[in-house]
Amino acid sequence: MRAPRMFIFETAADLSLWPKILPHYRYIHFLARSRNRNVVVMAARRAGIPISWTSEQVIDRDNLEIRFHHLRAFTKGMEVVWTFEDTPDGVRVEIVHDLKFRIPLLAPLAEIIIGSLFIHPVASRTLRCMKEYFETSRDHTERRT
Repeated sequence: MRAPRMFIFETAADLSLWPKILPHYRYIHFLARSRNRNVVVMAARRAGIPISWTSEQVIDRDNLEIRFHHLRAFTKGMEVVWTFEDTPDGVRVEIVHDLKFRIPLLAPLAEIIIGSLFIHPVASRTLRCMKEYFETSRDHTERRT
């Protein structure tokens, strides 16, 4: 992504912006809110299918990481880590999901279905839309200088 790393990080950490800049996010409701930790109900669409989940978000400004721990829904227990790395071509933003489905017998199938049909497409679209926002936003261009 071509924008200042801290601008990308702080924008990604600000969940109140997501429904405004990510067209597939329907809403984010805050259940608990502070500077470095939030508990939220997040709702998006995957190919027109409404999905939602509850997560704890931890914003680690020292390490420039955003972590989510899924608290409810099919992804309960999943850990998600966003990282932000400067490269010669811009900022590499990576989202890593660690889903360990809570019903061991169903885990292999559930992880494939949930991961490939929902997690990966939503995360990929999130990154694509954020990249487009950062690279075309007038707000971003003004903050660069």
